[in-house]
Amino acid sequence: MRYNNNYAPKLLKGIGVSPGIIIGKAHLVDSSRVRVRYKYVRTEAEVAEEVEKFRGALLKTEQQLNILKNQMPDQVREHEFMLDSHLMILKDSMLTDATVKKIQNEKINAEWALTKSLKEVKQIFEQIDDEYIGSRIRDVQNVTERVLRNLSGKEPPHLSDINERVIIVAHDLSPADTAELNISRVMGFVTDAGGRTSHTGILAHALQIPAVVGLESVSEMVEDGDLLIVDGTTGEVVINPEDSDIIYYQEKQLQHEAYISGVSKTSHLPAITIDGHRLAVLANIEFLEEVTAVRDYGGEGIGLYRTEFLYLRSKELPTEEELFENYREVAEIIAPKPVTIRSLDLGGDKVPADFDIKKEANPALGLRAIRFCLKEPHVLKTQLRAILRASVYGEVQLMFPMVSDVEEVLVAKEILNQAKSELDREGVAYDCDLRVGIMVEVPSAVTIAEVLARHVEFFSIGTNDLIQYALAIDRDNEHVAYLFQPFHPAILRMIHQVVKAAKQAGIPVSICGEMAGDPLCIPFLVGLGLDQLSMNARAIPLIKNLIRLISLEEARTDVENMMRFETADEVKAYAMERAMILVPEFGEKGRQQEILLR
Repeated sequence: MRYNNNYAPKLLKGIGVSPGIIIGKAHLVDSSRVRVRYKYVRTEAEVAEEVEKFRGALLKTEQQLNILKNQMPDQVREHEFMLDSHLMILKDSMLTDATVKKIQNEKINAEWALTKSLKEVKQIFEQIDDEYIGSRIRDVQNVTERVLRNLSGKEPPHLSDINERVIIVAHDLSPADTAELNISRVMGFVTDAGGRTSHTGILAHALQIPAVVGLESVSEMVEDGDLLIVDGTTGEVVINPEDSDIIYYQEKQLQHEAYISGVSKTSHLPAITIDGHRLAVLANIEFLEEVTAVRDYGGEGIGLYRTEFLYLRSKELPTEEELFENYREVAEIIAPKPVTIRSLDLGGDKVPADFDIKKEANPALGLRAIRFCLKEPHVLKTQLRAILRASVYGEVQLMFPMVSDVEEVLVAKEILNQAKSELDREGVAYDCDLRVGIMVEVPSAVTIAEVLARHVEFFSIGTNDLIQYALAIDRDNEHVAYLFQPFHPAILRMIHQVVKAAKQAGIPVSICGEMAGDPLCIPFLVGLGLDQLSMNARAIPLIKNLIRLISLEEARTDVENMMRFETADEVKAYAMERAMILVPEFGEKGRQQEILLR
């Protein structure tokens, strides 16, 4: 049943995935699912007819996706791989072959068989405790829904017909949906589903328009033409706002734009505190195409290059040559600035189809990341050879994820040495002084940080996973996301312990989680003495400017004060107070500036 708002203002809170504020009319996308009815098919002729109907729907879906791929706007052309992934799903045996077998063996209609296959695939994906990989089940659901529409003859929504400036509201948006949009008419996106790594967020970033996802039921609360305010920074959506709400958000957006415009002009200046302490500000990337943005926003290198996509875009493992070409290009483009390449963070069900790995009850705590790589050393060695070969084309560093004990580091470094020996015998050049570090993102690594520091050349604290594991919070579960607390006293003490161990060992330490790009966290991180911060490229100008307003001596005092607090609310309130002092032109605006500084 659709919510009847009677035009009363309603404030919703979701996940802001692309910053900015917009005010405009809602365009509700019909994302209602096809009603699937069970039908028993009795004769072999009927079975053959259902199979043929299913294969015809697959072919029609493939043709539709190829047309949409060819029509993608230039602004998002670099993300056409998203539609490639949908085309790959159409050929995945877990969905297609399984559906045909169900039709034949269970004597059921194609729609019901496909729905059963989707349920089985979904059960596998739901066990994956990884922000990016787990969210890909929505891709499978989107493709399945398109096939079901073609089976039933129900036309998909025609988003290309939109002829006015609107805010798109939907249960979810697939790459196919967004490829069909007339982007000059789209002000922003609002969806029930999705997380920080959803396609909606990625494309909204590419288009530089605000987007809020994970609202659960916004598509049931909004009617076509309703006036909306969307804050893609804080994740707030106001349905049918009052005049005072509109004025408030308009002022907030004007101040935000003025502030960002100002800091962007100095984005290429170094991040040096007012008393002379310099921090390096780098970017996290996932795709080669993002490297240009790192330079444009003043990034001083790449602090985290996630490498999983190259392994997940096809059913087969990428070759050493394919990996090398990708890493080489990243190193060359960003040179002479550094790039830190993270080895594979795969495992459990998160592997290409040609791996026969048993289903795990809890993959998040099982065979993943460095554990998976050490079980499959040939996979790791192939990647390490590619990284070593690319290291002569720029300043490349290597980082192992999810390290929980010293033995993992020693074995991984032994495989690295084997790769070096092989390249030596082959006469292939590489950087003999390649620096090797680890990500500190599980509590056990924090506890033995001083031991781990003896065996590596740098630390990078992955606060996203560290918070998740330390506080037992699934950060992508919208029902408990509010418990994901970067200001929790336990998290502050863990970071402090890691930094202290790194300083004692004389190795640099960075943060590459979301805390690095959160302005409220910056005084604390500066005061701790971190050497580097790595974040989303678009956050770099703001963070660099903020660092230039900070005194290292005062930031150290802030750390001492924060460490005495007992609750996350106390820590956050103190951080807010300090932020207002650092940016005095915002100090009179109360909650407005709290949102601005997030």
